[in-house]
Amino acid sequence: MKVQTGASQPGTASSNRTNQALMRRAMRVMPDGVSSNFRYWGLNDAIVVTGAKGSHFWDADGNEYIDYRLGFGPVILGHGYEPVVERVCEVIRRGVTFAFTTELEIKVAERMTRMCPGLEMVRFCNSGSEATQNALRVARGYTGREKIIKFEGHYHGMYDYMLFSTAGANPVGLGFRYDPIPYQESSGIPRAMRDLIITLPFNDFDELEDACYRQGHEVAAVIVEPVMGNVAGILPKPGFLERIRELCDEYGIIMIMDEVKTGFRIAPGGAQAVYGVLPDLATYAKALGNGFPVAAFGGKREVMEAVGHHKIAHSGTYNGNSVAMAAADATLEALEDGSVLETIGRRGKRLMEGIHAVLDAEGIPNQLIGWPQMFGLLLTDREEEVREYRQYARTEREFYEALMMALVRRGIVPDSDAREPWFLCYQHEEEDIDLTLEILREVAREVKENW
Repeated sequence: MKVQTGASQPGTASSNRTNQALMRRAMRVMPDGVSSNFRYWGLNDAIVVTGAKGSHFWDADGNEYIDYRLGFGPVILGHGYEPVVERVCEVIRRGVTFAFTTELEIKVAERMTRMCPGLEMVRFCNSGSEATQNALRVARGYTGREKIIKFEGHYHGMYDYMLFSTAGANPVGLGFRYDPIPYQESSGIPRAMRDLIITLPFNDFDELEDACYRQGHEVAAVIVEPVMGNVAGILPKPGFLERIRELCDEYGIIMIMDEVKTGFRIAPGGAQAVYGVLPDLATYAKALGNGFPVAAFGGKREVMEAVGHHKIAHSGTYNGNSVAMAAADATLEALEDGSVLETIGRRGKRLMEGIHAVLDAEGIPNQLIGWPQMFGLLLTDREEEVREYRQYARTEREFYEALMMALVRRGIVPDSDAREPWFLCYQHEEEDIDLTLEILREVAREVKENW
């Protein structure tokens, strides 16, 4: 895509009038002018996207941006990546949604089970929320139990069962860490849901072991983001995922690894391949389709065979539709040998090291955590690595937001919220990294001086 005539390039300033006018129109017909609460930036900083290509996008005022949000992570190859677009265009003319299985659906399932070591069977759906919700139902149906263990700060979708103690929780409402309180994230959730959720601090071996000892025989599943994709890419402590696996085996609990963000992003086989821990069930979305709406859940054959006719319910009109399957097939084909993710990782590592150097030079305490393809920047000293949500909540978030919005106004777009990682795609070039670090150097000094 060519930049519009008269448009500003990343690093330069331009008007925001058209964006604001469009957002005023949007707010008259959509709550807050958005279709997802996480997209709301307010009127003054409104961005209305008109198009994107590779690692860049453009807004309604013709401003050009380098994109490190990438749709909250799904765009792994780049916006409008031609091999994916071409594959979708090939199938869309032959029909999109059928009340039958397609050969393409089978091909994608075979590719996924080949790439991901813990997958023996899969079912398709349309979003990460659907994938995790179905995995929970399978775990409950398979075990005959109802309670679920989840970890504070982990986000598993926008539905009632999982909207407790997510990355939006007020730390004050979490209670004492040795007796956590499930923090309800929204109005409209039935009170009965709270009784089915056990919330624990992430990376706390003792609390996990104690919860299993006290209630393990009532627990259907432990659901875990192997890397905290909704809190800055916080990593698991060595042995923590392994301990979850051991306790699930000991108490007959289903281990669900939520790979909606890590799947096909940090490695071709996802986090289970990287960490060598195989769950009973895993969930996928995001990078599975390079931005097209597609998701899946799957796992061990014995568990997945509980799904089916006259057994555990799973259905959906658009599940496995041809557009989603074509996008997934082309995306996974590009990712399977690992070379694309190695390239993204190299550039991500260079960006991480550059951010460290810039902020250190300005005397701004910082931690860079996570994987280079999906990393978090936290403004806090490096004496103790942030390993769970309560620690994250003590980092400097207001200064972070000011720093990120200064970048956005100069055409560099990470998320303004420190919880959301920086994402890279295959089409981020060395020039993008150079310009990002150059502008960060300028705005870090300006924001610090004016803070």
